Amino acid sequence: MADVKLTIAGRPYDVHCADGEEPRLLQLAALVDEKARGIQGGTEVRQLLFAALMLADETQEARVKVEKAEPQSDSLRAAVALAESREATAREELRDALTREKAALKELQTARQAEPAAAAAAPPAYDRALAQIADRIEALATKVEQIP
Repeated sequence: MADVKLTIAGRPYDVHCADGEEPRLLQLAALVDEKARGIQGGTEVRQLLFAALMLADETQEARVKVEKAEPQSDSLRAAVALAESREATAREELRDALTREKAALKELQTARQAEPAAAAAAPPAYDRALAQIADRIEALATKVEQIP
């Protein structure tokens, strides 16, 4: 047990408290002293009574605020959970899109690698087709020349 000397409303008080609780007790005593000194006139007992009543009023107001804030806090927690769920879904969709993109890139690379081989094999077919087209053009040109 620790002994603490407090001064409230100008009067000293010796108080026992658990070891380590001294700073907290001094802080609380300073709060009570501040309230008691703010009350003018009357006896020391009356000052302490009004200080206690004012502190009790502040405590009650704080409790009401906490009770009002709890439903809002629950709503915020639900909104955060929903946002986290949506984020997880979006990340999953992004992973899937990246996987599809990688597969499409692989397909494209495979097609590009196969393209030179197809192009090398294609010229004779292209040449043949071009030769046929050229023959038709010449035949048409000859017919056009024969038109009076």
